[in-house]
Amino acid sequence: MGHIEVSGLTYLLPDGRPLLLETSFRVGDGAKAALVGPNGAGKTTLLRLIAGELQPFEGRIASSGGIGVMRQFLGEGTVHDLLLSVAPGRVREAAAGLVTAEAAIAARDHEPTQLAYAQAIADYADAGGYELEVVWDVCATEALGLPYAAVKDRSLATLSGGEQKRLMLAALLRGPDEILLLDEPDNYLDVRAKQWLERAIAGSAKTVLLVSHDRRLLAEAADRIVTVEGRGVWVHGGGFTGYAEARRRRKERLEERRQRWEDERARLRALVHTLRQRSANNDALAGAYRSALTRLERFERAGPPERAPKEQNVRMRLRGGRTGKRAVTCESLELTGLLRAFSAEIWYGERVGVLGLNGTGKSHFLRLLAGEPIAHTGVARLGARVSPGHFAQTHRRPDLHGRAAADVLMREHAMTRNEAMAALARYELAPAGGQPFETLSGGQQARLQILLLELAGATLLLLDEPTDNLDLASAEALQEGLGGFEGTVLAVTHDRWFAAELDRHLVFCADGLVRESDEPRWDL
Repeated sequence: MGHIEVSGLTYLLPDGRPLLLETSFRVGDGAKAALVGPNGAGKTTLLRLIAGELQPFEGRIASSGGIGVMRQFLGEGTVHDLLLSVAPGRVREAAAGLVTAEAAIAARDHEPTQLAYAQAIADYADAGGYELEVVWDVCATEALGLPYAAVKDRSLATLSGGEQKRLMLAALLRGPDEILLLDEPDNYLDVRAKQWLERAIAGSAKTVLLVSHDRRLLAEAADRIVTVEGRGVWVHGGGFTGYAEARRRRKERLEERRQRWEDERARLRALVHTLRQRSANNDALAGAYRSALTRLERFERAGPPERAPKEQNVRMRLRGGRTGKRAVTCESLELTGLLRAFSAEIWYGERVGVLGLNGTGKSHFLRLLAGEPIAHTGVARLGARVSPGHFAQTHRRPDLHGRAAADVLMREHAMTRNEAMAALARYELAPAGGQPFETLSGGQQARLQILLLELAGATLLLLDEPTDNLDLASAEALQEGLGGFEGTVLAVTHDRWFAAELDRHLVFCADGLVRESDEPRWDL
C-alpha cells in the first residue's frame, strides 16, 4: 500500500510567477482521489512534482510505495516502448542496459561483450523485467486481442489513442507500483473502456490520484476530490456527488470571511482617523491613538483571508457562415480495412455525433473530410462553400511546436499584439500567451486550437474528442459556442454528457457497419 503527503508546497514558474503556494493535502493508503480544477491551474505540474520529475521551490512531498505514472499525452515508438514507459524505474534502467549490451555484442561478438550481455540479462531479470512481461502479455491480450510477443514491435501509429491508453492502464493497474498518478486516463477511451476503467479503479487496492474532467468517471471512481484553484488546494472528502454543493458553500464562506475582514479593516481605519483628529487637541487621547494605529498595522500585516476563487469566463465566438444545404455527402464510402460501404447526408446546421468503439475508423473519417489522404473507396464530398476546420484528437501540431500563442495569432491572422492578447483573454489564455505550444496544459492547447478554428472562419467543424482535455467551464463554453455557430458540426466523442446535446448520431459499429441513431448508442 502507499500514501501521498504534500506539505507547504510552493512551485514557481520559470518567469518567477507562483503557480502553487503553500499547498498541503494527503491521500491515504488505498484512497481514490480526483484532482480537478481549471485548465492551467497546475494539476499536471502537481502530479509531476509528486512523481519527482520537478522540484518544488519550498515544501515537502512524502510517499510510501512505488509510483506509476500515466502522462496526459501519448508517446511514440512501439508497443514495447509504451509499456516500458509505465514500468518501474528499475525495470526501465535494466531494459536500457540490455539494449546497450545487445548493440555492443551485435557490433563485436567476443568475450567482453558476451559477459556484459549475460550480466545485462541477469540485471533485467533481477529488476523483475521478465515477470513484468508476463503481465504485459495479459494486458496486450485484453487490450489488443493478441499476445505481447505478437505486438511488442508494432508501431504505436497503428493503434488508436484509446487502444494505447487501455494498454497503459491495464499495465499500471496490474503492475507492482502501489501508487498510481493518472493524468487524464479516460482521454481517447470509448464508453465501454471508460466503464471498465471506473470499475478497475474502484476495485483496485492501489492508491490512485487522477486528473479527469469526466463527471461520470469522477462519480463512479473517486472517493474524494482535490481541487486546485487560486494557487492552492482544498479537499472535499465526500466524493463527486456532493462536490458542486460543497464548492458553492465554500465559496460563500470565503466571501463572508473576506467581507468581515474588509468591514473590520474599515472600522479600524475609521477609529484611527477619528482618534488622530481628536488627539491633536487632546493629549489624553494620544495613547489611545497609538494603540489603535498599532492594532491596524498588525491587522493589515497579517493580511486578508483567502479570496473566493474567480469563476472562469471563457467566451468562444464560433461564427461559421452559410453553405449549401448538403454540407457532407457520403456515397458508398468505405474506409479500407475499417468500415464497410455506407451512404449518408449531413445537412447545413446539423450537430452530428460520431460514436463507436475505438479502432472503428471515426478519427480516420474526420481526417478524410479534412482533406488528408486516407485510404478509401466511394465518395466523401463537401458541399458548396463548406470550409472544414479540424480539431486534432492528440494535439500533435508540429506547425505550432515552439511557437507562442500570441505570435501565432499575430503572424497568421494579421493581429496586433493587443488584438492577439484580447482574443487569448476571451479563452482565458492571456497569461500563457508567451509560452510555446508544447508547454501549455492539455486544456490550454485544446482552447487554443478552438480559437484558431474560430479565426480561420471554418463552416464545417470536425471535432475529434474536443472535450477530453477541457475543464467543465471550458466544455460548457464550447457547447454554448457551438449553439451560436452558423455552420455544421461533426464531433467524435465518448463524452456522455456532450453527446446527449447533439442532434443525431452516426454509430460506427464493431462489425464495420455505420448505423444512424437519434439518441447516443454505446452498445453497438
